[in-house]
Amino acid sequence: MDKATEWRYRKTLSFISKHCSISDNILDLGVPNHLSKLMQAKGYQVMNTKGENLDLDVKSVLDPSINCVTAFEIFEHMLAPFNILRQIKAKKIIASVPLKLWFADAYWNETDDRDKHYHEFEIKQFNFLLGKTGWKIIDSELWRPYKKIGFGIRPFLRMITNRYYIVYCERI
Repeated sequence: MDKATEWRYRKTLSFISKHCSISDNILDLGVPNHLSKLMQAKGYQVMNTKGENLDLDVKSVLDPSINCVTAFEIFEHMLAPFNILRQIKAKKIIASVPLKLWFADAYWNETDDRDKHYHEFEIKQFNFLLGKTGWKIIDSELWRPYKKIGFGIRPFLRMITNRYYIVYCERI
């Protein structure tokens, strides 16, 4: 794992530890991944979705035994994150999204339809989406990317610009 990913995972795990207990049943939106495995290694009870299209199939978030849903950089890949956010039955959610950067286009993988950013949020847009779907933001953090030395204006702007936004919310 590269240093930037390791750094992001460490920050995410620290944020989770402030808001979830080991006894919480956590549903992580997305297939099993390195971060969900790290959460399990820390003792969290984590299960993942199975790769279903979460824009169309929200059954996984209807389970009343789930205490917390985590969604780490997944909502930007969904056409309509409003639908699943509204349906979540858990009382808590922790979600992170990449922020829209004025100096860079949204990420768009030309060869993989699942690997595109349909949304790159401004903070106010994501906060509005959460509020409209019945969530109250209790805590949030902004992160700049891991510091990589590069040449040119974009690497410099990335070093001084917040790129990630993580929130802890409770159902209103």
